[in-house]
Amino acid sequence: METFTKVGLDALLTPENCVLLLIDHQPFQLANVNSHDPTIVINNVTALARTAKAYDIPTILTTVNEERGGLIFKQVQAVFPDQKTINRTFINAWEDRQVVEAVKKTGRKKVVMAALWTEMCLAMPAIHAMGDGYEVYIVTDASGGVSPEAHDMAVRRMVAAGVQPITWLGLAGELQRDWYSCGRRSCWAPPKIRVPREQRETL
Repeated sequence: METFTKVGLDALLTPENCVLLLIDHQPFQLANVNSHDPTIVINNVTALARTAKAYDIPTILTTVNEERGGLIFKQVQAVFPDQKTINRTFINAWEDRQVVEAVKKTGRKKVVMAALWTEMCLAMPAIHAMGDGYEVYIVTDASGGVSPEAHDMAVRRMVAAGVQPITWLGLAGELQRDWYSCGRRSCWAPPKIRVPREQRETL
């Protein structure tokens, strides 16, 4: 397994070196999340999606068994209105060839992931992708498990495997890096990323 730099400037995420993979942010999955408040999960993953769009970060949307689990959150789909989700049957998204090929197509080796549930739909692809030579970052507050313990144990397991945890706001700041950049390009300033009031609702 390839090893990566964990410290120094090269360890930080930039708009040019990462890809975002959003996994199974669907009503059925959310209904069983008990590690976080459901509304906060929706708000955080929406903010994460908006951050990625503001920085032109390639974003892959994938769902599992849409026919039973429902479509991806409407708030997230609204950020990428013309993008189709990759609907899977594999619990582990990294076992789905379409998902892996979509990531490979970006040419980027740093993969940022968020998923419902943390203990399965996030842990499995994160650990699997690490084994395939990718550097994986997990957005813990845009993910959730069926219990606080399930979420926490999954995060611990992933960290032990070399996965790096981050929050959506921490990611946004890491991408921006310099307040001066707001004068030269789109950035995560509140008008750009703030979750609209109409989206602050449960499904």
